[in-house]
This record gives sequence, structure tokens and C-alpha cells, in this order.
Amino acid sequence: MSNYDSIDFFTDQSLVPDPHPYFDYLRSQNPVLRLPHYGVVAVTGYAEATEVYKDPETFSNIVALGGPFPPLPFQPEGDDIGPLIDQHRSSFPMNEHMVTMDPPDHTKARSVLSRLLTPSRLKHNEEFMWSLADRQLDEFLGTGECEFIAEYSKPFATLVIADLLGVPEEDHKEFRSVLGADRPGARVGALDHESVGINPLEWLDDKFCSYIEDRRSNPREDVLTSLATAKYPDGSTPEVIEISRSATFLFAAGQETTAKLLSAALQVIGDRPDIQQELRDDRSLIPGFIEESLRMDSPVKSDCRLTRRATTIGGVDVAPGTVVMILPGAANRDPRRFENPHEFDIRRKNVREHMAFARGVHSCPGGPLARVEGRVSIERILDRMPHIEINEAHHGPAAERRYNYEPTYILRGLSQLHLNFTTADSVAAVG
Repeated sequence: MSNYDSIDFFTDQSLVPDPHPYFDYLRSQNPVLRLPHYGVVAVTGYAEATEVYKDPETFSNIVALGGPFPPLPFQPEGDDIGPLIDQHRSSFPMNEHMVTMDPPDHTKARSVLSRLLTPSRLKHNEEFMWSLADRQLDEFLGTGECEFIAEYSKPFATLVIADLLGVPEEDHKEFRSVLGADRPGARVGALDHESVGINPLEWLDDKFCSYIEDRRSNPREDVLTSLATAKYPDGSTPEVIEISRSATFLFAAGQETTAKLLSAALQVIGDRPDIQQELRDDRSLIPGFIEESLRMDSPVKSDCRLTRRATTIGGVDVAPGTVVMILPGAANRDPRRFENPHEFDIRRKNVREHMAFARGVHSCPGGPLARVEGRVSIERILDRMPHIEINEAHHGPAAERRYNYEPTYILRGLSQLHLNFTTADSVAAVG
């Protein structure tokens, strides 16, 4: 396209279906490039993105979600705006959540999650996943078709995290409803509940505050009590709301990214009968398939940082106060790092080098969890669906597929994925 040099990445809907030609164009100009809008510097190169991710002293996470919106609440002055960021931190969107924090506050907040993401807890959670996968599939297998995101990936991701956090099973149905996991196209952050006016993030904060307060007063032998009694590394006790927000953001981020990973993986399985058959023939290929799905369609489209002090990235001078935008999907298709980057290679040797889960101190703590969710889901789906294909009535024939993606510059994911399939029972009956 001739207008790539002037297009507005943040608002132009033409980039939503497939942003990769645009990413390639940016990288061809320079892996670090100043965009024509909002003073943002885009990073499309793998090495350059790694450099930014691993330098939290130069690049603050305070704008990780908002990017250039809203504008900075202060005028950048001097060689180091760190003190200004700290002074105005409460004015930034989502400042209370871990994703926008910087060390040492981020280090303290993340330590709470270490009480959850232990090997024994993850093993118990995986056992829950196997039974949950079957329960979720049972809800629609008899129909021979499904809208995969609403009927499987979102409710599955929601209930896996609910189990990990120790949410009582009797509350699982309520969590599905509030988080929009029962409705096509619903997502965390939208008003989507039978009670008008409930915001899921606020509801989650209130819900977990009540859980934590109850467990501090009446401790039990459960995961919520473990969370409630967690200490910071210095031995101090977190405020109830601080623990609640760690749980809340794990819910919001975990549901969205895992649902997008699962839908991207099933899109490939439906679109590529050759890959589907390889996975059926050799289940040991599934972990690599999940990694390649993450590399090819990274759930996080943009990840922003605010430059604290003057620096240089990829030969480009960056002034304090500049928003630097890492594009993980672009870095994951950098030909300097990945051979034939636009090809889906189920046996790619360096696939685990992708940065779908970021790098450095803000690397996604739920990455191992998402990988297990993907492996368990694909195992059971292949077991129970002997043949899977894309629903042509919704998405068109193989040569002319029509897919809709969520219209956001922050995340990359299908809004719907309609599948047709046979079931093990139907095949046995025919046989």
C-alpha cells in the first residue's frame, strides 16, 4: 500500500484483518521507526524489542496499555523524567495494576503471584483442565458445529483461572456470566452481565476483596487462604486490594490471551488439513505447534513503554517522554531471527524464542499456564473430533476465507471462529 508511510496504526481499521504487511513495511524502513502520529516510536525488530524489554530502568511500563492515550499528564522536562512519572502515576490509566508498574513496586506485586504459580499448584490445575475440557466439549459436541470462541475457548480459559485462584466451584457459573464467557464477542472490560451497569474488572476486585477478607478472618486449607496470607519479600503484609488486583489482572489478561491462542490454533487446524493430520499422527508435535501459533498470531499486538531518559535504539535517538511501542507480532516475524517468518512451520527449531509473552521482568507470569491450556485442549479436541474444518457458510471457501478480528490496536484475535466437525461417537456409529 502506498499510504503505509502516513497511515494511523491506532485508528485505521484496514490494518485489523492482517497487520503483517504493514509491520514488514515499517521494518523495511528501519526496525525502530518514528511513526507520523502521536510521536510514537515503533519497534518491529526482534533484537531491538529485546533491548527495550530488558531495560526497565530506561523504559517505564506506565503506558503499557494506554500507549499515547491519554496524553501525558505533565510536560517532559530534563534528562530524566522518572520523578515526574512517579509524581503523576495516579493519573495514568490502569496505574493500580501490575502491568503498568515498575520495579520495585512491580517486583512486590508479582511476588504475590508466586504463591499461585508453584509446580504443585500448576499440576493440580492441569488435572482440573482435563475434566474441564471434556465438560466444555460436551456442551456442543452433539451439534457437529460450534462458534469455538464463545462455546469453548473463553469459558475454558475463564474457569481454568478460576480454579487456579481457588474460586469455589459453586461460584464458577457466576464468573462465566460476568466475564462474558457465555456470549459471542464478549470480552473483559465490556459491560456484559444480566445486572445492568456491572463492569467485570470492578466486580472482580470486589469479589476477590471479599474472598481475601473472609480468609484472613477464617483461614481454611485452600488456595484463597494461601493468597490471603501471602507476604511481600520484605515480610510486610499486602493490603487486601493489592492482592485482589493481582488476581483481577490475572483473570483479565489470562482469559483474553489464552482464548486468542486457542482460537488461532484451531483456525490453523481447520485451515490446514496437512497440519491437522500431522498432529493426529504424532501428538509430540503439539507443544511446538502451540509455540508456532503464538509466534504467528501473537495475542498482544502492541506493548508500549515510556522513555525515562534520552537513549538510542536501533540507531534512532529517543527523547525522554517518548512512547516506544513494541509490536510483538512484528518481532516474531523478523527474518533476521526466524527463517521464512511468514510460513507456519510446525517443526521450527527456534520457535521458543518468540516473544508472544514478552521478555524481561514483565514477561507474562501465566505463560506456562497458557501453554498447558493449549496442550490439554488440543489433545482432547483431536481425541473427540476425528475431523475438523472451517465452516464455509460463515468464513467462505478455502481460497476465499473471511475472518473478522477484534478492532483493537492492543490485542490480536479473531472475534468469531465457526467450525464443523465429526465426533468420535458418530464415527463409531458409522463404522
